[in-house]
Amino acid sequence: MKLMIASDIHGSARYCREMLTAFEREQADRLLLLGDILYHGPRNDLPEEYAPKEVIAMLNARKNQIYCVRGNCDTEVDQMVLQFPIMADYGILPVGERLIYVTHGHRYNISSLPPLQPGDILLHGHTHIPAWERFGDNNLYLNPGSVSIPKAESPHGYMILENTEAVWKTLDGKPYHVENLE
Repeated sequence: MKLMIASDIHGSARYCREMLTAFEREQADRLLLLGDILYHGPRNDLPEEYAPKEVIAMLNARKNQIYCVRGNCDTEVDQMVLQFPIMADYGILPVGERLIYVTHGHRYNISSLPPLQPGDILLHGHTHIPAWERFGDNNLYLNPGSVSIPKAESPHGYMILENTEAVWKTLDGKPYHVENLE
């Protein structure tokens, strides 16, 4: 299965459109969103083309292809308008011989670890900075960066997970990092 992983749309209709164009181009089976879908939060400036109602319509049209975890800016009000579940704090994905702990990153992150076993992978957004960092006992921390408000001079982007390979790409599809998860 080919997964496209994206985070931190923050209500930007422009970057949601670009993300969905990339999803089509990638021909991914599912879109895994790591939270912060509609609201920009008090620490971020308004993203370009801030239009949460447009984001709602675009994502609801793909409701059967989306998996999502809750970000710190996501609320029960957001769940009332989105037609796919967004309130899970975490998920678990098997990849090869490893498990991936999927979360937004505001509660569990590299500084506040969830219950990981040796070899497990921690995947989260929240920082708006792409990451691929080995730590602990053969553990790996991955972050796709942000779709709409990238930080630390990183690109607007996403990550593709297929088999045991993760590829970070800009929204126009240019790869800029590849990580083998085995």
